[in-house]
Amino acid sequence: MNSRWIWIAAFSFLAALIYFFSRPQLPEVHLVELSMGLVESSVSNTRAGTVEACQRSKLSLPIGGQIAKLHVDEGEEVVAGQLLMSLWNEDRAAQVEQAKAIASSMDKERQSICIASASDARESQRLLALVEKNLVSSERADLALAKSNASAAACEAAKARVGQAKASVKLAEAVLAQTYLHAPFAGRVAEVTGELGEFSTPSPPGVQTPPAIDLLTDDCHYISAPIDEVDASQIAIGMPVRVTMDAFRQRNFPAKVRRISTYVLDLEKQARTVAVEAELDADQQMPLLLAGYSADMEIVLQAKSSALRVPTELLVDERFVLLVNQDNRIERRELELGLSNWHFSEVVSGAQQGDKIIGNIGTQGLVEGAEVRVVDGP
Repeated sequence: MNSRWIWIAAFSFLAALIYFFSRPQLPEVHLVELSMGLVESSVSNTRAGTVEACQRSKLSLPIGGQIAKLHVDEGEEVVAGQLLMSLWNEDRAAQVEQAKAIASSMDKERQSICIASASDARESQRLLALVEKNLVSSERADLALAKSNASAAACEAAKARVGQAKASVKLAEAVLAQTYLHAPFAGRVAEVTGELGEFSTPSPPGVQTPPAIDLLTDDCHYISAPIDEVDASQIAIGMPVRVTMDAFRQRNFPAKVRRISTYVLDLEKQARTVAVEAELDADQQMPLLLAGYSADMEIVLQAKSSALRVPTELLVDERFVLLVNQDNRIERRELELGLSNWHFSEVVSGAQQGDKIIGNIGTQGLVEGAEVRVVDGP
C-alpha cells in the first residue's frame, strides 16, 4: 500500500515538473512613462534631396573650334570675367584688323570730303556777297551754291560710311569674341572638358553634350528636395527646416524654406512632387560642403514646446497604445492625437502625464487581454 502511494506521489511530481517546464512563457514587456516635451508637426522629402551651389553654370562656347589654350585648371578659383578657354581664331583676328583698317581709311576719306565741302561752302558765301555788289553774275553764284550743297551731301555720306565701317569693326570683334569663354561669376572650376588641340563642340538644340567648363560657387549652398504634392500645400516660405546629410550623419543643419516650386513635377513611375528649396542658416562652424551631397529636409509646420507626448513608434493602428492593467493583462486604449511627426505625437486626451505604456510593442504575443510579465528596461 505504501509502495502504491509512493508511485502516485512520484508520478504527480513528475507531471508537475513536465507542466512547469512545458507551460507557455508569458511575454515580457517593459513600460515607458508618458512625459511632457517638444512636439512638432513636420513633413519630409519623398526622395533624397541634393546640396546645390548657389550659382552653377555649365559653360560652352557658342561655336565649335579647335582649343588653342586652356587658361584654368580643375579646382582653380576664378574671378568674374576671367578668361577660361580660347579657340584658334587667327582668321577672325585678321578680319578685325581688316575692318579696323577699312574704318580708318573711311575716316580719312571723310576728312578729305568734309574739308572740301567746307571750302565750297565758303566759296559760295563769298560769291553771294559779290553778287550783291554786282561784281559777279548771279549764275556763277548759283553754280557755287549747288556745288556747296553737293559737297555737304558728300560729307554726310562719308560720315555714314564711317559709321558703317565702325559697325563692321564691332561685328568682327563680336565674331572674334565667340572664340573666348569668360567666367560669368566668381567661383571654382569643377570640371574642364577637352584638351589642348581638341575640337570643342557646342550643344545643338535637343542634344546634350558635356559642357566645356563646369563653374560653381563653393562658399554658398542651398538644399533642394522633392516634397509630396499632398504635403506641399502646407509649406510656406520662411518655415524652419532641419537638414541632415549622409556625409555628416551626426549633425543637423538649421535652414529655412526659401522657395517653393510653382508647378508639380510628374515623372513616370514616381509620385508627383513639388521641389522645395531651403537656405542654410549662417554658421561659422559650417563644414566644407560639396555640391551634389545627398540631403534630407524635415520642414517644421507647427511646434509646441511643452505638450504631453507619446513616441510615435509606440502607436498601434496610428491612434492606440497598449497598457498593462492590475491583472497584468494587456489593455488597448484609444488616444486623441494632435501634432505629430516621426518622433513624437501629441496626446490631447485618452492618457495623462505619468501613465505607462508598453514600449516593446513588436514582441510576439502582445494582443489585447493577453497576460504578460513586466520587466525593467528594454
